[in-house]
Amino acid sequence: MLRRLRAGACDLVVASRHIAGGDAGGLAGTGRVRLSEAGTRLAQWVLPVRLTDPMSGCFMLERALFERLAPDLTGQGFKILLDLVLAAPPGLRVQEAPCRFAERQHGESKLDALVLVQFVALLLDKLLHGLVPLRFIAFAAVGGFGLLVHLAVLNAIRGIPGVSFTWAQALATLLAMVVNFQLNNRLTYRDQRLRGPAFWRGLVLFVVVCGLGAGANIGIATLLYHDHAGWTPAGAAGAAIGVVWNYAISSTLVWRRR
Repeated sequence: MLRRLRAGACDLVVASRHIAGGDAGGLAGTGRVRLSEAGTRLAQWVLPVRLTDPMSGCFMLERALFERLAPDLTGQGFKILLDLVLAAPPGLRVQEAPCRFAERQHGESKLDALVLVQFVALLLDKLLHGLVPLRFIAFAAVGGFGLLVHLAVLNAIRGIPGVSFTWAQALATLLAMVVNFQLNNRLTYRDQRLRGPAFWRGLVLFVVVCGLGAGANIGIATLLYHDHAGWTPAGAAGAAIGVVWNYAISSTLVWRRR
């Protein structure tokens, strides 16, 4: 890799498991293989250059080029190769060198379903040219999943006799908030993850401060419901109201940097 850079044949050399002479046999487990393949296909769809292994963690470029690209990096996630290539100006010359991926000897893989979501958020951030913060994209994605949880709970309660829509909306909102907190702690704020007593304090604070947004959520949803919007549309509209508010509060109070 170093010889290729010194020869001036390229700007970036990437070690690939998927070209002649390479081997991905060390990627153990069907789940990890599928996640890696999914990430590769997503990355190849948006990359301006052809890479057979955009999920590679082994690559080389000159320091001067890296320092020029550094201000445009998101700094989120651990797939920095993708970040670098998408931050580079047109005309980036890339070559690949074969890499044999051995089995892990120590530690645990960072690759899981949540990382893939974070990976998608990085792609969206680059496609939007940084106009929307990456954390907000991840937060909104988590909120979308929380919305599904919210609607599932809402419809599950729907058939219980004597339960009003307002109470059902309140319970669905609370459960969705707990799910959202857990996912945001593991994904959106992965680098500031709360653990131990801080986790429980953060959960209580998250529920309390987001309760203000939840109040508007329940009020608007109830109003729409009484205007004959139906359970599902009213619940969805109410849940969507608090996304921006919850993000702002979470970033400044719950997962604030010290």
